[in-house]
Amino acid sequence: MEFFKDIIKNKKLIMQLGKNDFKNRFANTSLGAIWGFLQPFIFMLTYAIVFQFILKAGSGGDYPYAVWFFPGMTMWQWINDSIMSASNSIRTYSYLVKKVVFPVNIIPVISIVASSFVGLFLIVIATVICIIYGYMPNVLLLIYAIIAVYAFTIAFTRFTSAITTVVPDFSNLLGIAMQLFFWFTPIVWNLGMLADKPILLKIMKCTPFTYLITTFRQVFIDENIVFAGNGIYTIIFWIVTIILFIWGNSIFKRTRKDFADVL
Repeated sequence: MEFFKDIIKNKKLIMQLGKNDFKNRFANTSLGAIWGFLQPFIFMLTYAIVFQFILKAGSGGDYPYAVWFFPGMTMWQWINDSIMSASNSIRTYSYLVKKVVFPVNIIPVISIVASSFVGLFLIVIATVICIIYGYMPNVLLLIYAIIAVYAFTIAFTRFTSAITTVVPDFSNLLGIAMQLFFWFTPIVWNLGMLADKPILLKIMKCTPFTYLITTFRQVFIDENIVFAGNGIYTIIFWIVTIILFIWGNSIFKRTRKDFADVL
């Protein structure tokens, strides 16, 4: 497919522009890119303190709350930042879109790469925290989780980046939707709370966000719901991701000819 050919052909350009994108987000600040790492970490730390010590939230298992919380929140921070930045990327890089020879296909991927710097940093932090508590990571499952995040965010933003370019207000709607997804996904609450609602529990297990959050948690702990090892949920996740990509790619191709006119 054209998309994958563009990715392979321009992989060095994607990495370079991704680095520049990340640096430019904090170009006018004294600490520069340090804010990119500091802000999400402080955000996560604040949530951990509030939910563990003030709201007395539990992990739903025999493991420390921090070991349960940080992997889940880390994954969400990465996913959310990737989706929001990539969805607005065509407008951000409007000057490139108007260049006839530039491969517009790779622009959302550039933003996803830029978000990866913080995402991978937070993964290191979460890993260190879990190791301090005595929970060692499953390296193979960690690699799988990272691949799954890239696959899903690329698939998801094929659609959202195209729509946001043509309909700018969609970015605000997407922001609201992501806030709702945050609270409806078991990030600060555990799936055990739905034990008496089996139908709702099954629906929650089938959502891509829940799958990714729980898979990354299982890099360190077992929540008694072995998502990565349970074929049905893994199959559902990849079917949804593939359908999203095919559909999103179709939307992207149909709207791409209008990008230069609306920017």
